[in-house]
Amino acid sequence: METHYRSLIKALSWRILATVITFSVVMVLTGKLEMAATIGLADTLIKLGIYYGHERLWAKINFGRLKRPEYEI
Repeated sequence: METHYRSLIKALSWRILATVITFSVVMVLTGKLEMAATIGLADTLIKLGIYYGHERLWAKINFGRLKRPEYEI
């Protein structure tokens, strides 16, 4: 089981990497710093929210999880 904090940190670390990639691609294609920054920021804000929601939804789905034993020694 993941905590909300863990899901948030995972989402943030992924978005930092993805933002750098998006920014770099736009910068290479357009050569415009302001456009690359604007698109990178918009992309980050939108996808961060979607990723967090996706993680929390999957945290509630039991598909593919192993059941914990009723007791452990």
